[in-house]
Amino acid sequence: MHPTTALSTRTFGFLLEGNWVTEGEPLEVHSSYDGSLVATTFRPTREHLETAIRAAVRAFEVTRKMQAYERQSVLWATAELVAQHRERLARTVAQEAAKPIKTARAEIERCVFTFKVAAEESVRIYGEYLPLDLQAATAGRWAIVRRFPLGPIASISPFNFPVNLVAHKWAPAVAAGCTIVHKPASQTPLGSLILAELMEQAGWPAGALNVLPVSGGEAERLVTDERLKKLTFTGSADVGWRLKARAGKKHVTLELGGNAAVIIHHDADLEFAAERCATGGFSHAGQSCISVQRILVHESVYDRFVGLLLSRVTKLVVGDPLEESTDVGPLISADDARRAVEWVEEAAAAGAKVLCGGGLLPSPNPPQPSALMQPTVLTGTKPEMRVNCLEVFAPVVTVESYRDFAHALKQVNDSKYGLQAGIFTSDARLIFEAYEALEVGGVIVGDVPTFRIDHMPYGGTKESGLGREGLRYAIEEMTERKLLVMNLR
Repeated sequence: MHPTTALSTRTFGFLLEGNWVTEGEPLEVHSSYDGSLVATTFRPTREHLETAIRAAVRAFEVTRKMQAYERQSVLWATAELVAQHRERLARTVAQEAAKPIKTARAEIERCVFTFKVAAEESVRIYGEYLPLDLQAATAGRWAIVRRFPLGPIASISPFNFPVNLVAHKWAPAVAAGCTIVHKPASQTPLGSLILAELMEQAGWPAGALNVLPVSGGEAERLVTDERLKKLTFTGSADVGWRLKARAGKKHVTLELGGNAAVIIHHDADLEFAAERCATGGFSHAGQSCISVQRILVHESVYDRFVGLLLSRVTKLVVGDPLEESTDVGPLISADDARRAVEWVEEAAAAGAKVLCGGGLLPSPNPPQPSALMQPTVLTGTKPEMRVNCLEVFAPVVTVESYRDFAHALKQVNDSKYGLQAGIFTSDARLIFEAYEALEVGGVIVGDVPTFRIDHMPYGGTKESGLGREGLRYAIEEMTERKLLVMNLR
């Protein structure tokens, strides 16, 4: 049963060896906004997972021999199909991930871009000529170096970008000639199933993509099975590093969490900085690894900036993800919302001041518990508070003042995470000082750390990850160099 026909019946099969399977325990997908049933799919069994791995191994004998133009054709066609189905995909994301519809549409446009860039990069997987006649004993010898696909790949994606973060794993794999066994987040499997259908239509061989919403426990087999040559995982730091410890000799890419900081210096455009912080801190209810969480503002402009920020945050519309006017939807679950409120209350009890928000909004469907949290701004916090030192993953930001720029840099680095950081200043000396000093994977100048365009190298340091995503960089990590030495004397 294909997802296209299943959408009207709200029943989705999962993709296994070129077939849409409706076996196993039903897996219901509910909206965290009102608890309504979005659709039902199925939990694959251990036997299904074994079939998927075998299928990926067999299909790799086909995909590794595909010519660059063939792989490019699949990627271009996938991009075109995603564009044709953009509204259907966006509405699916809004329903299963509770992402505001206008934000969901932006995710789908990014997915189109991701596949387009992958198509371009698929014909630019270059090698090199290497002269070896550097010594008399090696005269007449030369070499070439080529990149070859690693093999079948295990990929695991999170709930918060259920289409584009899937694309960030599948598109470079197709470009490289690798096959895929994919586990989507249990809360949001539907977008990946629709995307799989579109990739099928685009001509990717049967068995070269298998999408199985298995449980977390079963997914660990993807990590330990030696037939799968690489793990690419996006999710929480705790889970990611635990999986890496079990991956053995497998290549691993981890894109994990963060508590992203932004520095706003006294020469910044405060209006623009406040607007970007309001967007970067509260888009998708703060459920992004690079969501603005910690804001550090020079003391000379602190009061003015806070006023500008609050004037924007208090105007954000919280509500139904399918409403065009909604800026902030619910968190992925009521438990996550309660946990975030608990962290805010804990900070307030220890002396922090809640400038706005701080609580839950009423449930739209009582007695269904509410997952809607008020956009929250705190000040007077301490570095050791959970709203600062951990990843809050909710519509919560802290804002504090600083006097010395070098000390602000140290405050940013005072974290176990290091994904991205933002800086608002036009002082070139300070920009390069920050670039040298900050322990992050990316420094974003003139914008918030939430900025990402999908072809740039994206990833973090410390607890925030290992390796880089971004199409060319992901392709490099899904291929390996092989040397050919020629002695024709």
